[in-house]
Amino acid sequence: MYWIVGRNAKTTLESKVLIYNSIIKPIWTYAIQLWGCTKSSNRLVIQRSQNKFLRCIVNAYRYTTNEVIHNDLNIKKIDEVIKDFSIRYEQRLHCHPNVLAIELLDTELDIRRLKRKKPHELTM
Repeated sequence: MYWIVGRNAKTTLESKVLIYNSIIKPIWTYAIQLWGCTKSSNRLVIQRSQNKFLRCIVNAYRYTTNEVIHNDLNIKKIDEVIKDFSIRYEQRLHCHPNVLAIELLDTELDIRRLKRKKPHELTM
């Protein structure tokens, strides 16, 4: 896809961002409720790839910070997207017609032996 969104591509910036939002973002957001609970080092791998892709889109200089690029393109970082998806997932579970799905939210009897997070803990 470098020839479409790369530094020397003749595609407009709006089209490049649209390509990112419609093709690339759905790939890494697939099953985000499951892999969003992984360690931060695993999430940073995806964050780095997002940063590289956005830098390639805008042809950013070396000293341009990632914060500036994200703010200018109005694209959220990986952790923010994970939090948004987990909030929507929990809201859907609250009004789900299946009783077993609603019981996923009940955490009173859970015995925690590991430091793993659950999807509902990402909303905190």
